[in-house]
Amino acid sequence: MSDQRPRPRAFRLDSEDVAYDDKPAAAAPKAAVRSETKPIPERTQPDPLDEAEREIEAAQEAGVARRWRPSLATLVWTGLGGLVSLGLMLWVDNLVEGLWAKAQGLGWVGVFFVALLLVGVVGLAAREAAALARQRRIAGLHADLAQAHAHDDRDLARDAVARLVALYARRPETAAARAEIERASGEIIDGRDLVEIAERALVKPLDAKARAEVAAAAKRVSLVTALAPRAILDVVFVAAQVVWLTRRIAEIYGGRPGLFGFVKLARSISAHLVITGGMAVGDTVLQGLVGHGIAAKISSRMGEGMLNGLLTARVGLSALAVCRPAPFHAVKPPGVNDVAPFLFGGAKD
Repeated sequence: MSDQRPRPRAFRLDSEDVAYDDKPAAAAPKAAVRSETKPIPERTQPDPLDEAEREIEAAQEAGVARRWRPSLATLVWTGLGGLVSLGLMLWVDNLVEGLWAKAQGLGWVGVFFVALLLVGVVGLAAREAAALARQRRIAGLHADLAQAHAHDDRDLARDAVARLVALYARRPETAAARAEIERASGEIIDGRDLVEIAERALVKPLDAKARAEVAAAAKRVSLVTALAPRAILDVVFVAAQVVWLTRRIAEIYGGRPGLFGFVKLARSISAHLVITGGMAVGDTVLQGLVGHGIAAKISSRMGEGMLNGLLTARVGLSALAVCRPAPFHAVKPPGVNDVAPFLFGGAKD
């Protein structure tokens, strides 16, 4: 018996012998449709940002990128500051009146110094406002570059990279990097590649300077702590080094914070340390703690020096992550063992 099953054969879709059936498929009964139809769950688009970048942006939002919002504490401090200011104004007014009562020349001298005081206060206020605006601008630039890289957005990448170049336009040492980025902006099509080129050309040299500052501060703290005769000197020196290191890293990346800007920056660094606290206890930190225990058996001061140097390096790395105007994509984020290998007995520079 011959096989009656149809055999596969080839045909051309544009052939005249091919006929198309335009009739729609028979609709299924409504009851059957109701019984078989299931609600389709809503699909949420996953966040393309990695965990480390979300932590950095959350820390920035807690400090440098945070807008002024009225709160009970703000009202209390605003009222207290207003009363203190009024008291100082009344004291200055009484002082000038007393000088006028004694001699007209002394009164003019008092007016002159009051004018100098007002000019200085206005100048400080303007500088603080400019520093706060600059820090918010850097935080916004960081977020835009992260979004442009995550979504491969060419337009957003070009705009953010142009703002990054403008941020360092007054630094002569960045001239070659800025020229390279401008050439790449006209040649590169992908937004992700443009962000990585800008990071390697412009931000990577600044990372080297910031890492050198962190390493130097950690080394100074560990040495002074090991040699200082009293514990109070350790506390004062470590606090001074942390403040100096934070301001120095902000200046390297273009922040230059004032008094209130430093307070916001310190809040962001504290938030980053809290958020990354679980991740910070990794191999390098555990290695440092083990080294601290071994050194403490040899010398308690040496162990304290290693621990204080380790903590200083952690604060410096958090400041580097928060102050950096670009996220880590083309460059690997540094760890404690990268900036302070001498705390672990390594041979790295």
